[in-house]
Amino acid sequence: MTSGGSSLIPCASKLFVLAALGLAVQDASAEDPPDLERGKAVYEHWCAPCHAPGPGHPGTQSLQLKYDGSLPAVLLERTDLPPETIKTFVRQGILSMAPFRKTEITDAELDDLAAYITRR
Repeated sequence: MTSGGSSLIPCASKLFVLAALGLAVQDASAEDPPDLERGKAVYEHWCAPCHAPGPGHPGTQSLQLKYDGSLPAVLLERTDLPPETIKTFVRQGILSMAPFRKTEITDAELDDLAAYITRR
């Protein structure tokens, strides 16, 4: 090899090590318990304006009409919503509820939000 040249082997080794470290960090974060305080903060910022109890909350009012008392209209009173359903509604929207982008609610925040709503 000439002076000033580079070798692909050390570069490939570095990339392998970095990729392995990235996977280790990803695996560790997947095992972290949900942060219910952060989930509550996400709920209060993004969800409560439409889904809190009382008049003036269009999500709650819509669910009151839809369920006519057969299910709670207040989102935090629901016990029938699994985390994956919540995540789907948040990402895809439903009826008049717009979807939320990952730039608004990150995947980690969405995990915390779903854990907060289903914390019972």
